Amino acid sequence: MTALQCATTLVLARHGEAEYEASEWAGEGGSLTALGRRQSAALADALTGRRVAHVWTSTLARAVQTAEIVAARLGVGVTTRTGLREPAVDLGGAEPLDLEPLLQTYQRWQRGDLDARMPGSETGREIADRVGAVLGEVADAHPGETVLVVSHGVAINLGVSGLCRMDVEQGPLGNASTVEVLADADGWVCTRWG
Repeated sequence: MTALQCATTLVLARHGEAEYEASEWAGEGGSLTALGRRQSAALADALTGRRVAHVWTSTLARAVQTAEIVAARLGVGVTTRTGLREPAVDLGGAEPLDLEPLLQTYQRWQRGDLDARMPGSETGREIADRVGAVLGEVADAHPGETVLVVSHGVAINLGVSGLCRMDVEQGPLGNASTVEVLADADGWVCTRWG
């Protein structure tokens, strides 16, 4: 990453509410519900006046749909990055679906054990590193500007905490909730959560 002379403001948002054909954890799953579309429109309204230069998003449908609704209302473009995706998880086709191993791994990550591996997927550290790399790319592309990054709860939690000094307390992110990060040559700091 190049030295940022002017602070870049990254507003990271979790996608709007979605419904899923199968498990939320499976593949490309998720299309915005009517509520998710309203949440996305409200997010755009909240960002009006912030002079958002561009929207970056995960490639998963629920995030892309959120990003496109916001970008259309703000009159800016959208760029997708696979590095912003939620971790893909191999649940082995078990019926009924057992989410306990996923929840246990996530709890370990919350306690700081980023070497724990999501079943059939990545470690917390691997997720944090790939999300952090994309956030670095975004900051480099938009020095001194404000940008929106649409992603997923786990990706935002791990990516931001792995990259930033946390000046706020982390908590769960609801659909279309945002986190704000300032990035400049002096470092990265999370200034608002939720």
